[in-house]
Amino acid sequence: MIESAVIQLLQAVVVLVVSPFVIGLIRKVKAWLQCRQGPVLLQPYYDLAKLFQKEVVASSSTSWIFTATPYILFSSTLTASLLVPTFLSQVPLNFAGDIITVVYLLALGTFFLMLAGLDAGSAFGGMGSSREAIVAALTEPAMILSIFAVGLTAGSTNLSTIVHKMALSHGIMSDPPPHLLALAALFIVTLAETGRVPVDNPATHLELTMIHEAMILEYSGRYLALIEWAAALKLLLFLTLLSNIFFPWGIATVMTPFGMAVGTGVWFLKVSGLAVLISLIESMFAKLRLFRITELLGVAFILSLLSLVFYYILRVQS
Repeated sequence: MIESAVIQLLQAVVVLVVSPFVIGLIRKVKAWLQCRQGPVLLQPYYDLAKLFQKEVVASSSTSWIFTATPYILFSSTLTASLLVPTFLSQVPLNFAGDIITVVYLLALGTFFLMLAGLDAGSAFGGMGSSREAIVAALTEPAMILSIFAVGLTAGSTNLSTIVHKMALSHGIMSDPPPHLLALAALFIVTLAETGRVPVDNPATHLELTMIHEAMILEYSGRYLALIEWAAALKLLLFLTLLSNIFFPWGIATVMTPFGMAVGTGVWFLKVSGLAVLISLIESMFAKLRLFRITELLGVAFILSLLSLVFYYILRVQS
């Protein structure tokens, strides 16, 4: 019991510390690709420290939803992150239906963020909330189906069991056709859920393009710091899902200090590589028009559905 608590605490510390670094790495690589020096890799840490020191300014017309949303968003995202294996395939905090739990913990934070955007009473907040509702309604089914496709191979909906069995069966190569489709679907979902190009652009405040930024325009101080940190945690969570479900090589399958140390290093390299890939995509592609976003997310849903169809077809043939 003590060992499990220590492992869970260690995972919480790791994801909290590494998540801002991923944001800094994406910004730095994008700056390099644009022939700029860009901010230092540790700039997100400085930004969070500065925001925590600033005074909170809130409209007098807002309700308790506006005040509670940053804490609900941060806690739900952190809890979801603790259900996803990072450096150890068998996390202590796991149970049979934790795939569904992860999806709806993230949905809980998104729901309150949309309410907070409406609660402030600004036109931008309402616009961002309506757009976020469209994106969330299309990404959640695709995310569930894509992970279910891998869960069928592992014979479980437990993320620890899925990652553990994938690590023992050579990852994505254990069943390439359905897993490749599920990987493509989950990657598109990652870009949409984390507000990255081509679905959203976290670096802009243009009223015609904002989704996530429109909902948090009214926040400041520690509230904004918690929201920004939660966004970094969410990005790290999706990169961890991509790396450890489909490419679980290097993750520790036995609870030993050396294995977990190696697993942490390999996991860090994998999520850093995916962050660099996101930087390349954001530098090569422009943001899609709003009505084209639904088409892209429809492709993600179709790919995830096809991954399930391919799985059953291959099982019938074999």
